[in-house]
Amino acid sequence: MPFLEQMERFDTRSLRMVQRIMLATDGTLTDTVEAIFNEPVRLNKLSVEWKTNEEPLPWLSLAAGAEIMDRRVVIAGLPSGRAYVYAESTLALARLPQDFRAELEVSNEPLGRLWSRYRLETWKELMHVSLLTQPAISAYFQPDDSPQLVSRTYRLFCGGQPAMLINEYFPAIYGGVEQTQ
Repeated sequence: MPFLEQMERFDTRSLRMVQRIMLATDGTLTDTVEAIFNEPVRLNKLSVEWKTNEEPLPWLSLAAGAEIMDRRVVIAGLPSGRAYVYAESTLALARLPQDFRAELEVSNEPLGRLWSRYRLETWKELMHVSLLTQPAISAYFQPDDSPQLVSRTYRLFCGGQPAMLINEYFPAIYGGVEQTQ
């Protein structure tokens, strides 16, 4: 389905070009952020938790009792330290190569760069896009950034099965950063 047809909840014309590009990209968001803001980025890992899911996860086609990894990260600029993206991921571990899974826990490499390094054949399916206010997530961004966030949720398929559910959040407006309308 074309990108604009998926935008049922709000008018994307209310967003700046930067946010529209970040919503629509189906490549790695890390590379897109580096290109937009013209600085290398680093991943700040907030948490990684290996666990067994207690409830079914329909978007990952997982029954209760599957081994999953929940991961929370912030993608920030180097050397500025400015946070550009906050992301939460749930990974169906049995659907990913063992070496890839191990590296997720120990490395500070963004997911997209790991996909490339491990040459995983992947496909993304955009599930949901929204404009929202989440003070706990907004706290990761700069004080002059908009408290309103743009969010996208997508599934990443690997080997024909949903392997990751990723939620990414970024400010509706980055304060103090030049953006083209």
